[in-house]
Amino acid sequence: MATRIDRLAEPKPNLLRFPDRRSLYWLDKLPPQRSGPTNFELSTRWSELTEGKRIHSKFEQSRRSAEWCVSAAARKALPSDRVCSLALPRLPAVGWQPDRPLLATLNVANMAVASPRICELAQPKHGSLPPPLDHTGNGTPLTSASSRIHLLAAPKTDHPQYLPDRPVSWPLSATACEAVASERVQELSQPKPRRGLFEGYNPYTVSPAARAASASPRIQELSLPLPRKCRKT
Repeated sequence: MATRIDRLAEPKPNLLRFPDRRSLYWLDKLPPQRSGPTNFELSTRWSELTEGKRIHSKFEQSRRSAEWCVSAAARKALPSDRVCSLALPRLPAVGWQPDRPLLATLNVANMAVASPRICELAQPKHGSLPPPLDHTGNGTPLTSASSRIHLLAAPKTDHPQYLPDRPVSWPLSATACEAVASERVQELSQPKPRRGLFEGYNPYTVSPAARAASASPRIQELSLPLPRKCRKT
């Protein structure tokens, strides 16, 4: 007889490998073939849903049909003079002229002759600019520019006190590399010791030196409001 330890040492069975349930898609063997046709029986609710929608008992046929008969009086009606005038198409306004064609016909016998100025303007532009003309418009090129033109044509120079931007990285001098910080500099480089709030530190206390401090004349001058914001009483 197996002991309790032997039963616990056995592996658990894999229930997913051979599931103990019936399936509609995976069968060990094909279902038997039926010889006769299958008869379906509808329930009472399904039979009720298959019926067409009935008209309500209180429904009244108050709308006219989309098709109606034309009365005999309408068939024998004759239009009045006003209706005949309104049926005519609208005439164009007085003085209206049709659009001109895009390509007008030219009369070869009365063709105009271009002037020398038109022929000059019809020439394509060249790559180089023509020489400038004088103020008289005679076409004589300017020989030399005035001193004012030369002054305006000169590029703008930098200010005598202008200093260019320093480079991002620059070499250090040998003196700076061999410099040793003094005791005072080392003392100032140390962070200020502060206690936490749980240790009894009060950030709102004012030191005795700050209480005895007095403002300088410059501080008092800066503390005054602007004259334009002061109201005259």
